[in-house]
Amino acid sequence: MDAVTAMLDGHSARGAFLLRCVLDAPWSILIRDRSAVSLTVVAAGSAWLVRGGDEVAVGTGDVLLVKGAEPFVLADDPGTPPVVAIEPGQECRSLTGGSLSLTRFLGTRTWGNAAPGSPGDTVLLTGVYERDSQVTGQLLTAMPPVVLLRADEWHSPLLDLLRVEMAREAPGQDAVLDRLVDLLLVSALREWFARAEADAPPWWRARHDPVIGRALDLMHSHPERGWSVETLAREVAVSRATFARRFGEQVGTPPMAYLTGWRLALAADLLRGTDRTLASVATEVGYTNPFALSVAFKRRFGVSPQGYRRSPPAVAAGGGAPS
Repeated sequence: MDAVTAMLDGHSARGAFLLRCVLDAPWSILIRDRSAVSLTVVAAGSAWLVRGGDEVAVGTGDVLLVKGAEPFVLADDPGTPPVVAIEPGQECRSLTGGSLSLTRFLGTRTWGNAAPGSPGDTVLLTGVYERDSQVTGQLLTAMPPVVLLRADEWHSPLLDLLRVEMAREAPGQDAVLDRLVDLLLVSALREWFARAEADAPPWWRARHDPVIGRALDLMHSHPERGWSVETLAREVAVSRATFARRFGEQVGTPPMAYLTGWRLALAADLLRGTDRTLASVATEVGYTNPFALSVAFKRRFGVSPQGYRRSPPAVAAGGGAPS
């Protein structure tokens, strides 16, 4: 398994919130749902993202990824005041406390203020990972707060497929849409990190180095092995000193510190996403026993593995993963 696959693998949109929005101007939606990640495709028309004082125009075919709990606004124009707010649990509320007369369900997974049967000025396809347990901590850590892929720079066949499948209702449709959202998220991030202007994480850049890239692959594929600087250096056929220096230069952290971060990130994902025993998790991520994992885990996250598993998802969002 290569480093990129390891970092992007494992997340799942299972149970993600999926919606097609059909909107006529003026419209403005305040999104404060505290979701881990949202993915929005502008299927038709245009919109503005307003977040933290920044205003970004998005157009037909653009793909927008937004990470983290900071509220943001999607609107037809930056000057249009929000009419409704999306709260945790994807609950829609009026900002004035009145009825949501402009907010209607318009069919299968479809919502908006457009008249029934109207194509709408703007159509948005949105997939929301509501819980951090649906997205691996290392993926959250690697993502910038906002990723925008322009239609004239990148187009995936998954976009057209998502447009079709969002409007369908067939057996197994939720599973189909979950997988499509997963694929689109990974494809979009892979495209983004490959760009020169992207602030790609060190593990992405280091994969091009024949020595360090191979070492990262080994650590990601087999975290359960008893790696040391010596054994890794031997595997990639360089001296211990050369390997340690080169790894630090390329990745920005010593090899064993990176490996510890990776192991603990995996442990966190397994604790959140499975009902595996602590002993089983410890073995899979390279700790000799549950006690050793617990000590390292509490040092990194400030809470025991069992406490982490029981805590609200927001506590764990993106923390502790290697950068």
